[in-house]
Amino acid sequence: MKKRLLLVTNNLLNLKITTREIIFILFAVACTSPLITPPFALIMGLIVAQFIGHPYLHLNHKATHILLQISVVGLGFGMNINQAIQEGKSGFLFTIVSIFSTLVLGFFLGKLLRVNKQTSYLVSVGTAICGGSAIAAISPIIKAEEKQISVALGTVFILNSVALFLFPTIGHWLHLTQTQFGLWAAIAIHDTSSVVGASSKYGANALAIATTVKLARALWIIPVAFLTTFIFKTSRSKIKIPYFIGLFILAMLLNTFFPLVHAMGNTIVSFAQSGLTLTLFLIGSGLSKKILQSVGFKPMLLGVIIWLFISSTALWVIIKLI
Repeated sequence: MKKRLLLVTNNLLNLKITTREIIFILFAVACTSPLITPPFALIMGLIVAQFIGHPYLHLNHKATHILLQISVVGLGFGMNINQAIQEGKSGFLFTIVSIFSTLVLGFFLGKLLRVNKQTSYLVSVGTAICGGSAIAAISPIIKAEEKQISVALGTVFILNSVALFLFPTIGHWLHLTQTQFGLWAAIAIHDTSSVVGASSKYGANALAIATTVKLARALWIIPVAFLTTFIFKTSRSKIKIPYFIGLFILAMLLNTFFPLVHAMGNTIVSFAQSGLTLTLFLIGSGLSKKILQSVGFKPMLLGVIIWLFISSTALWVIIKLI
């Protein structure tokens, strides 16, 4: 027993942590502070990626995936289920129309720009539904190669970074209401992390609407995945259903109907917001020079055109109707 303890102690003492790892960990810890906003955390991540690199890059995708899901569920403890249902109704029709119009536009633009079929489809699906999560769910169904997945993810994450800063500025400039901005962010920003980051900066009501509509939108991964098997004529692969959405709904129910849970809601939401900020730092730190360079001009142009279409069209409709 003593020998085992001595061996473990020696291994811990011999464990070497590089300067790069120390700097990275300090940045990550700083992002849990309420003083660091989600956009600033993303900038910090991008700086780290370009100048010192991500020392744990092989773990980054899984870490951001898990942390984002936990953070989103935590945000549910600050929301009322009745209000969420009421606000979510207005986004249902927008969701259906925007998803299928984006996929159709992406199909024809991909052919026009001569972008690889798999890459074009992944960029379109990522734009139409929920960014990286949709790309991860659809890529095995269409048998996408690692290079095609990387290009699609790189395109989506770059545009997400722009949206996180651009959308709140446009929203204030156009004097959008909380409801209008929440709907617009949920429809026109790719990834859930950036949707929550942008809408939380705009206001509490915008955050509630954006999160609810975006997560309802994420469920469209399932019918789109089934449709994909016919488009690409592949055997039906296992579809990754976003089960954490059920936990998000459960969190809203507990917050709405249980006073004791509601009393702890603010504390849980505070931790969830810190988790989200850290998630955005990790996403930014994962955008290395290699990933940015691998995207290429045509896939990026495809992503930009589709994104401009869905964001400008959604904004016009929302201003006119809501």
